[in-house]
Amino acid sequence: MNNVASILLLIFLAISFLQSGYDKLFYWKDNVDWLKDHFAKTQLRNHVPLALANVLVLELISGVLCIVGCIELLVNNGRVFGFYGALFSCITLLMLLFGQRLAKDYDGARTIVIYFIPAVMAVYWLN
Repeated sequence: MNNVASILLLIFLAISFLQSGYDKLFYWKDNVDWLKDHFAKTQLRNHVPLALANVLVLELISGVLCIVGCIELLVNNGRVFGFYGALFSCITLLMLLFGQRLAKDYDGARTIVIYFIPAVMAVYWLN
């Protein structure tokens, strides 16, 4: 098992994004309502459903790629899917960070950084 750290990071990212995607998918209205209030004083106020749909798609892509990346690492030490899973995770987190900063939710933005660090580590290790 040469790839234990990479596999653990990919599992972490997969759990994070698939659970978040699940929440958005099955509690769509609650999420839209909360985010409309959250972004009420920003340029995103009229685009919340579209922005949420974009984030949902990226979260699901990130999570699935991370799962496939784990399998690929275990089966043949391949790094392609894991790398792209980590990369999509970073892109998704940067979008979320941008939204939190736009909404002036600095505590929320700070929380995203906690997820961003392991995602960047995974990109680096799988590159």
